[in-house]
Order: sequence, then structure tokens, then C-alpha cells
Amino acid sequence: MDNLDFDFVPVPLVSTEAPDFTATAVMPDNSFNDKFKLSDYRGKHVVLFFYPLDFTFVCPSEIIAFDKQLEDFKSRGVEVIGVSTDSHFSHWAWKNTAVNDGGIGNIQYPLVADFQKIISQDYGLLLEGGMALRGTFLIDKDGVVQHSTVNNLGLGRNIDEMIRMVDALQHLEEHGEVCPANWTKGDDAMTPTAEGVAKYLSDHK
Repeated sequence: MDNLDFDFVPVPLVSTEAPDFTATAVMPDNSFNDKFKLSDYRGKHVVLFFYPLDFTFVCPSEIIAFDKQLEDFKSRGVEVIGVSTDSHFSHWAWKNTAVNDGGIGNIQYPLVADFQKIISQDYGLLLEGGMALRGTFLIDKDGVVQHSTVNNLGLGRNIDEMIRMVDALQHLEEHGEVCPANWTKGDDAMTPTAEGVAKYLSDHK
């Protein structure tokens, strides 16, 4: 713990390269991968989310919600990765505990063990005491953070909103059009010019 600085001022990561890491993860088949590396996912979109602790309250609802909508992410070419400051043994035990008994069941995306708490610190999420805030990061194919949200411990995430942001990013990447407030897939977007904004606002009074 001596190498951790709790007095740092977090810098927004959006528009910068996502901090890379190598750690141990529990994989979908319940195996341990002790060389799990974020940069191995270059070429894919990634949703990287942090949660405070295993065997807690809000956390399992989020982890299971991501798993229930995993195919919605996969169909968009997006990989989901969860991270907490627990050990990989704790992750494995939680996955192998039935939902009815307080577990999360056999979720089908990796859970990374940030037991040294370095990853959470690098992403500006580490609280004094060793837990991470509920941070979510949308990372593009080049490894650049395009969107992030951070919730305090008692506030669970909206997974549908994360999918909406994936759709918005992929629309921007494919069409070069920017996505206005409350945009959802299939809606009109805007050409990023003064004329484009004027036309959009005129058409959507």
C-alpha cells in the first residue's frame, strides 16, 4: 500500500489512451488467466467496468445485468470486462455460488482481480480503504477512452444507457455524424457543421 497516493487529483481519461494493465482474471470457463491484458483487446470495442467488492449488495445486480445483455454487446462487436479489488479466488468463488445463495452464477465475461489496487488507481477510482467507485469506460478499437461515467457506491448503473453510448460511438465512427441529446439507434443524427446543426434543430422542433 505504500506505493499508493491517495492525494492525487484524477484527470479525465476521455480522449486519452486507456491505461493498460496485466492482471489475473477469471474467464468465462472459470479458468484463471494470469496474463490477462487489456491491450490484447485492441481492434475491438470494450466496455470496462469497475465495481467495489464481491459478495456485496448493488454489485451483483450490475454484474448479472451486464451478463443478461451480453449478447446485445457481442452483436455490436463489444467485449465486456469487469474489475474489482478482490482476489481472483474471491471472483471464482462468487461465480461458483448460485444466485439464490448470494452469488452471481456463471457469468460469461472476464472478471479481473485488481488485488494490488493499481488498476483502480490508474483509472481514478480508488477510494481510501481499498474499494473502487462504480466506473464505466467505453474504449474504442484504438484503445482510446470515448466515454466514462463514475457512480458512488450506492448508485447502480443503467446497462441500456451503456448500449446506447456504444450505438452512438459506432454511428459516429461509421457515418461521421454526431449524436444529439437523447439519440437512440435509428434516430437522425447531425452533420457536425453550423448548417447541419441548424437543419437538425429546425427538423426537430
